[in-house]
Formats: sequence, structure tokens, C-alpha cells
Amino acid sequence: MKAEMKEPLLEHINIKDEDCKFHKESNRKGLLKVVFLSTFVAVLGSYEFGSCMGYSAPVQAAITKDLDLSVAEFSVFGSILNVGSMIGAITSGRIADFVGRKGAMRISCAFSITGWIAIYFSKGALLLDVGRVLSGYGIGIFAYVVPIYVAEIAPKDLRGGLATLNQLMIVIGGSVAFLAGTALTWRLLALTGIIPCLIQLVGLIFIPESPRWLAKAGHQKQFYDALRRLYGDDDNVSHEAAEIQDYMQTLEHQPKASMLDLFQRKYMQSVIVGVGLMMFQQFGGVNGVGFYASETFTSAGFSSGKIGIIAFACVMIPITAVGAFLVDNCGRKPLLLVSSVGTFFGCFLAGMSFLLKEHNLFQEWIPLFVLCGTLIFMGSFSIGMGAVPWVLMSEIFPINVKGAAGSLVNLVHWFGAWAVSYTFNFLMDWSPSGTFFLYSGVCAASVLFVSTLSKKATSRSSKVGLQFPVDCITRFVKVGKYVDWVGAGALVYLIAVLEYLAAKVQFLFFL
Repeated sequence: MKAEMKEPLLEHINIKDEDCKFHKESNRKGLLKVVFLSTFVAVLGSYEFGSCMGYSAPVQAAITKDLDLSVAEFSVFGSILNVGSMIGAITSGRIADFVGRKGAMRISCAFSITGWIAIYFSKGALLLDVGRVLSGYGIGIFAYVVPIYVAEIAPKDLRGGLATLNQLMIVIGGSVAFLAGTALTWRLLALTGIIPCLIQLVGLIFIPESPRWLAKAGHQKQFYDALRRLYGDDDNVSHEAAEIQDYMQTLEHQPKASMLDLFQRKYMQSVIVGVGLMMFQQFGGVNGVGFYASETFTSAGFSSGKIGIIAFACVMIPITAVGAFLVDNCGRKPLLLVSSVGTFFGCFLAGMSFLLKEHNLFQEWIPLFVLCGTLIFMGSFSIGMGAVPWVLMSEIFPINVKGAAGSLVNLVHWFGAWAVSYTFNFLMDWSPSGTFFLYSGVCAASVLFVSTLSKKATSRSSKVGLQFPVDCITRFVKVGKYVDWVGAGALVYLIAVLEYLAAKVQFLFFL
């Protein structure tokens, strides 16, 4: 009898529990819509970044012809984007802290729109370059504020997945610019760059500001309002608020580090990894190949660069998506090593193809070989060297030096991007084969560098380890002991490339 009396009561409690669980799940789904909408609006800045980076590739011939630009003038136009981005990257932290994440994105949109309009109305090199610098400044801020905003609003269980959208949208923006550039004039293509900025400006009205910035700025009411929009019920809000407040207190008690503090012995290994990866990422030639892909394919023998541009666009998006999935499933070092080997092989194949062309061998196959080489290069870059160094930057530096380290790494990144994009056309005029062999040598050096990284250096831990300290040159000599066969092969190839380039410029070179 007692059991019969208890049974309905137990069933009633279960129904309540089920209803409560259902309402929580429904509430979470509703709240996630706000998170997804906010992320989508933010990564439109990443799309704009890709549009700016991909603009010069399909329009090089048209702009050069219409405005009667020399090789040097178009090289300035292509590369000066990185100068603007460098300035934007240097000032982005202060801007985002002063006016907030949404305010920084609005400023980025304003500069980008102004830059595109200047390019559209340009009649000569001067206004063209001014517009390019303004657009570069805008994307320099976007490059900093978009991933920061997404990381600060996303729940922990979704943070990694949503963060990968940043790199994916950059590639989508570049690919769309590549494809649109094959059908539109260069002036109309410039106007398409305004569209994501306009959509973002409208979208920013409807999304919350970053709760972390609101807490840091002392806007307590707006802080709790933003948390309720993003996380819903009071339990989640209280938990997130406590976590953010603890983080802010930790930051306040940490000593502020300057750029010079990074060169202390305790940070040196982290700096070597961060700066080294950024140098190899950029000096491997990615911006040269990407910025001037159309003329590279024309030099290889294509009647038009459009075929290669379309192939570029079709390959980049799926490969980047695969790389975003693999980064947390295969580990950082394996991806970096596979990517470095792939970029080396792609550059080597393109260089050998141009060398065969110089000697009038296999002429009918040269365009296909160059296309395959550049696609292998860009695809391999997207899998690892494109995104993984940025992931590592957030993991290997202690919290008290992250700001200074981020500035240093960004400076190296944009300087390398400018140097490669400016010199690429001059190098191609000197020797197409020599250009790609030079880049393949840098990629071989990156294989050597990555192969010497210890697992600690490429793990998700903030502790960094290298199999070699600052005196790495001494250890490189002892190939058999410290470097595996992949690194040893890369070292041998690097020496061969140096000899080839020395012979190419007619200097005596002895090892």
C-alpha cells in the first residue's frame, strides 16, 4: 500500500525534472542564437580581411594596364597593405581597450570603407596606395579584435570551434575575391569589399559588447546585461561573472611587462618559438604567391591567370576547414611538420617547373606543374602553418607577457608579409625558378625548425620546451644526435639551395 502511494509522487517529480531539463535546453538553444549571431557579425571582419588580402591577385594585369603602373609601382600597391596592417596591429590593443571591442570593429569598418572608395576613384598610383594603406589599417585592427571578441563571448564548450571560424572566414573572403575578380572589373571588385563592412555595422547594433571589456571598463550594469543575453539564467551569469572578476583580479596583480622583458632567459624559449614560427610562416613566400598568383600562372604559360585563380579559390576553403578540424585532433607539431614538408614540396615543384621552362624541356606540361606546385604549397600552408602558429601564440606565453609578446609577434608577422609581397615581383623578374627555390629553402629551414621543437613546445600547455636552447646553431652541426632524418634532409637541401642561389647571382660560395 505504501509503495502504491509513493509511486504517483515519484512520477510527478520525474515529470517536473524532465520539464525543467527541457526548459533549460530550450533556453540554452535560444541563448546560443545570440552567441552565433554575435560570432557571425564579428567574423565578417575576418571576411573583410580575406577580401583585402585576395584583391591584388586577380586584378594585377588590369590595374597595371589601366593606370599604366610599373612593376615597382604595383609592388608598392600590393605590399603597402601590410604597412597599414602593421600600424593597425600596433594600435589595435589600445583602441580595443579604449572604445571596446564593438567600437574597434566600427573604426575598422570606417577605415576599410574609406580605403575601398579611394581605390575605386583612383586615377593614379598615389590614391591607389592611400586607399590600400587605409584598408590595411582597418584589417590590422580586425586581425586583433575579432578573435579576442569571439573568445570573450563564446561558452567554454564552443570556444575552440567558434575561434576556428576566424581563419575559415579569412580564406572564404580571399577565395570569393579571387573568383569575383575573374568576372568583375577591378573598380567593381573594390566596391564589393564594402559590403561586409556595411553588414557588420548594422549587425553591431544588435549584438552585446564583450562582458570582459565591460567589467574591465567598470560598466557593471552593462556587464550583467551582456552576460544575461549571452548565458541566460542567474546561475550561469553568477558563475561567469565570478570567473571574469577573478581573471581581472589576476591581471591586476600581474606585473606589466614591456617588450624588453621578453628577452629575459625565462621567456627566451617562448620567444624563439613564437618569432621563429612567424618568420617561417611569412618568409616561405605565402603572400607573394597569394598576392600575385595571376601573373605567376601567366609566367608559367597560361594564356590567362583565371584558371589558376579559380583553382586556388576552390582548393583553399575545404583544406582550411579540414585543418581547423585537425588542429585539436592531431596535435600542433604533426600538423606543423606535415604543413612545412608540403610547402617545401610545392615550392620545389614550382621551382623545378620554371627551371625546365628555362631549358625548353616539357613545355606543354609546365603550366600544369606550376599550378600543381602552387596549389600544394597553398593547401599545405592552410593545413598547418597558416593557423597553428596563431593558436600556439595564445598558449605558450605566460599571462603577464601576452600583451608584449603579441605585439612583437604581430610586428614580425606584418614585416615579413610586407617584405615578401614587395620583393616577389622583382624576384620573379630576376628568376622564377630562383624565386621558388629560395622559398623552398625557407620551407626546408622551417621543417628543420619544427622537427627540433619538443612536444612541450607544441602542446596546449603554457610551458614551452625546445630540444635546443639559444645555441641551436651548435647543435644543428650534430645532425645525427639532435635532428631526425626529416630535419637532416631539410638541412642538406637548404645547403644545396644556398649553393644554387649563389651560382645564380654569380658569386663564389664555399661551405
